[in-house]
Amino acid sequence: MEPVGSKALVRRFQIQASSSTVRSDMGALENRGLLTQPYPSAGRVPSPQGYRHYVNCLLPPPGVAVQHLESELTNISLRLAALDDLLWKLARRLTDFTGLMSLITRPVRKQKTLEKVRLVQSGERLLVMLVESSNDASHLNVRFPLEAVGELEAMETWIREQLFLSRNGSLDWSSLPPHLHMSGTVLREAIQSHRESISTLETGAVFHGISQLVAQPEFSQSNSLRPLLELLDSQPAEVLPMDQHEPTRVWIGSEHPHKALVDCAVVLASYRSSNEEIGQVALVGPMRMAYSTAMASVRTVADHLSRILT
Repeated sequence: MEPVGSKALVRRFQIQASSSTVRSDMGALENRGLLTQPYPSAGRVPSPQGYRHYVNCLLPPPGVAVQHLESELTNISLRLAALDDLLWKLARRLTDFTGLMSLITRPVRKQKTLEKVRLVQSGERLLVMLVESSNDASHLNVRFPLEAVGELEAMETWIREQLFLSRNGSLDWSSLPPHLHMSGTVLREAIQSHRESISTLETGAVFHGISQLVAQPEFSQSNSLRPLLELLDSQPAEVLPMDQHEPTRVWIGSEHPHKALVDCAVVLASYRSSNEEIGQVALVGPMRMAYSTAMASVRTVADHLSRILT
C-alpha cells in the first residue's frame, strides 16, 4: 500500500475541490488519528483507528458477488468428504473468492470450568482428580515428593477456596502460600500439561492462501510477516481466540490479542455443530481489505457449516 497524496485523489475520483482543500482535509483527519503520514512530504494512509472508524461507521453493503458464493457452497457437503476435507475445500473457496488467506478451525467443545480437585497420595505417586463442568472428570497420575505429603490437606483447602473466589475455575498460583510451594509446583505443572494436551488434541485448523498473504505489498518485508507464519506453523488455532460471543468479529492491528497479528486484520465468524461444538471461519489479510465483502463471506461460509453440521 502506497501513501496517497491530495493531487492523486482529486485526479482519480474527480473531486470537485482543489488539491489544497483536499490536503487540508487530510491534515484534519490526520490530527484526529484517522490518517497517518509514513514520512515527511509523503501522502497519507489510513491508520488502524481510521480503518476501525470505517468498519464501524462507513461500511457499505456487500456486493452481489457474495450471493454467488452462497449458491456455490450448496454443492459442497459432507456426503462424500471427511470433515477436514470439507473444511479445506471451503477454505480454498474462500481464498479464491476474496484473495485473502482463509482459516477454519474444527468445531470444539466450549472450554470447561474446573469445579473441584481431589488429591490422593499413593506411595511416590499422587492421584489428581479434576472435576469440570458437565460432571466430566479427568484423572492424573504424577510423581510426588514424599516430603510434600504433609501439604496435601492444606493444598486441597487452598484450591477449594481459590475456585470459590474465582467463580470461573481459575487458580491464582501467584497467591500460593510459601509453605505449599513444593506440592503447588507439582500440581501446577500437571494441570497445565493436562490442559495443553487436551487443547492440542481438540483444536486444530486448516488454512489456505499463505501465498496470497505474502504477495500483499504491506508484507513485502518478510520480517513483518514472520511472526504470523511461525504461529501458523505451530498453533494456527491461536489466530482465532475462542473468548468471543459476537456472530462476526473484526480485529484490526493491535486489537488482536496475539502480537503476531499486529500488522494484519482478521475477520471472523463462528459456526456450531449439532452438539453445540463451536468452530470459526476467518480471513486474514492486510488492514487494507474489502471489509464488507470479507465479513459477508465468512458469515456465509459459517452459516453453511452450521447447516451441514446440525
